[in-house]
Amino acid sequence: MNQTPWKFKSFRDLLLKSVAERDLFTGKTLHGLYVKSIVASSTYLSNHFVNLYSKCGCLSYAKAAFDSTEEPNVFSYNVIVKAYAKDSKIHIARQLFDEIPQPDTVSYNTLISGYADARETVAAMVLFIRMRELGFEVDGFTLSGLIAACCDRVGLIKQLHCFAVSGGFDSYSSVNNAFVTYYSKGGLLKEAVSVFYGMDEIRDEVSWNSMIVAYGQHKEGAKALALYKEMIFKGFKIDMFTLASVLNALTSLDYLIGGRQFHCKLIKAGFHQNSHVGSGLIDFYSKCGGRHGMSECEKVFQEILSPDLVLWNTMISGYSMNEELSEEAVKSFIQMQRIGHRPDDCSFVCVTSACSNLSSPSQGKQIHGLAIKSHIPSNRISVNNALISLYYKNGNLQDARRVFDRMPERNVVSYNCMIKGYAQHGHGTEALHLYQQMLNSGIAPNNITFVAVLSACAHCGKVDEGQKYFNTMKEIFKIEPEVEHYSCMIDLLGRAGKLEEAERFIDAMPYKPGSVAWAALLGACRKHKNMALAERAANELMVMQPLAATPYVMLANMYADAGKWEEMASVRKSMRGKRIRKKPGCSWIEVKKKKHVFVAEDWSHPMIREVNDYLEEMMKKMKKVGYVMDKKWAMVKEDGAGEGEEEMRLGHHSEKLAVAFGLMSTRDGEELVVVKNLRICGDCHNAIKFMSAVAGREIIVRDNLRFHCFKDGKCSCGDYW
Repeated sequence: MNQTPWKFKSFRDLLLKSVAERDLFTGKTLHGLYVKSIVASSTYLSNHFVNLYSKCGCLSYAKAAFDSTEEPNVFSYNVIVKAYAKDSKIHIARQLFDEIPQPDTVSYNTLISGYADARETVAAMVLFIRMRELGFEVDGFTLSGLIAACCDRVGLIKQLHCFAVSGGFDSYSSVNNAFVTYYSKGGLLKEAVSVFYGMDEIRDEVSWNSMIVAYGQHKEGAKALALYKEMIFKGFKIDMFTLASVLNALTSLDYLIGGRQFHCKLIKAGFHQNSHVGSGLIDFYSKCGGRHGMSECEKVFQEILSPDLVLWNTMISGYSMNEELSEEAVKSFIQMQRIGHRPDDCSFVCVTSACSNLSSPSQGKQIHGLAIKSHIPSNRISVNNALISLYYKNGNLQDARRVFDRMPERNVVSYNCMIKGYAQHGHGTEALHLYQQMLNSGIAPNNITFVAVLSACAHCGKVDEGQKYFNTMKEIFKIEPEVEHYSCMIDLLGRAGKLEEAERFIDAMPYKPGSVAWAALLGACRKHKNMALAERAANELMVMQPLAATPYVMLANMYADAGKWEEMASVRKSMRGKRIRKKPGCSWIEVKKKKHVFVAEDWSHPMIREVNDYLEEMMKKMKKVGYVMDKKWAMVKEDGAGEGEEEMRLGHHSEKLAVAFGLMSTRDGEELVVVKNLRICGDCHNAIKFMSAVAGREIIVRDNLRFHCFKDGKCSCGDYW
């Protein structure tokens, strides 16, 4: 076909513009004209149609355009390989790569980058080795992709750093930027700083942005802000990535006033409607905004002109971090899909976290099924880690372990989640065995690992082992114990009745003891009836949390146990004077995908009469086999209690009502999972043991501290709680 040069040039220019602007409508129109032979068939033009559809997320159109290319060249293959890799179909990308008649360095770089996105470190390294063996030239893009593929494997990153220096690749700013980013992600801030300041004249905007982010990730917000000011002073261009990095630094500082001021500057500069900057703002307000943080996030979200997947993920994450807003997280996840966004691994991690807060087994399984159907290869390990937490928080330790065992690859977070699950379910021996398995597999523990391990020791009374693990933190693993680790040790000693030792431990802490440490000590004092130390712990908590009801309630209950009714009345009077109210006991259970909520001495549930009748009959059966109600938990003065008042109060505790409803509403043999907002009371703990034996059912109760798994009249905690 004859065509004039100007016609081809005009067509080409329009096509290139549509590719650059991701203008799918114009691109499709041009493709229709191209197919109708308005211009002659050309591999060059066909390649750009493949590129257009790839950039617009239309993979099927991209593949069709590739298949219709009469004489595909290496560029054609590189474009379609990149398209499949970006669409998380790395196995198809590899198949197409293997079909390239004569691959070039760009072909290898494209697939290595795809493996990096999929977090397939080994495959990327094998391809790199093959590339060198075949004599292909390695460049800065090769190294940058390979560094990204290493993720947090700092040993490999260090080896690549040596290779880069010896090969002269340290003169590439892109390679150095990758080292700054991934040293930081691997926890090696010192090495990241060294690379950044060693770059001298080759630093670009990406270098500065990467270093600002690195400081923010390591809670060095002040240094990040100082670097931002230096960047402006030296005349570097400030873009949306820089601004998002600064927001990350402000978040690490928990600096609400500074963040608000910076938000005003963003509005004046016109960046507040940018999706990338908006993600940073939502992350900031969700973590630093306090009670009204999510309402600020919603305002930011509504101002964004074109919310992308990252923005939706940040919004879902913000909701999931606020337990009472977890249902909003699930709603946002559904809405995100309705408008056409396909969830990625981050989406599933965030919504799975929200489902964990909701304690909805059915909803959690639906999300798990959707994750499987989505075929997400990218960072699948993070999704599996979230699923482990989801299942154990829903009382299903068996499915949590099943997910763990089926993982093709595990990291330290995987082990931390599973160890924590065992600890919270009272399976201390299994938790410690898994910790040893983790060490044997060559995975080094981190500070979170030791929180889980020490918690496991505390829940099962392994004082000597706990002390040993606490000492190994610094001696063997060079991890400095933090406030959380000291709090776990105080809890461990307190539960074991070593109250004087626990008090000495809290006094000798290198940090100021936080509310968690004093609360643990106060709980131990109640268990072991040490009134003097309890008063000290309660007073410390009252100073730290003046509006919290817990120290007042626990102290009043201890006075009631000891028969000190005047002191108890004084504490309650103080609560009334400060307008502090005890949170009512509330329990809920999911039956047939519907959540049923029960509140102590509340008659609002539509089946409450039937529940009370069932519970009354159950109590008769329980008493026949030895159950005796522990009336001290009624917290009523004996000579002031009316006829049957103590039994009435205890018999209508929310957890008993929820368990009774579950037993009467489900089939024999079906496991029950009840969640309570407060700690389970001593009488209810004893009663549910009897209920499990009489009904022949397994009953799991999740209170605000741990899980209690009741079966055959016994609890997984071994009455050590």
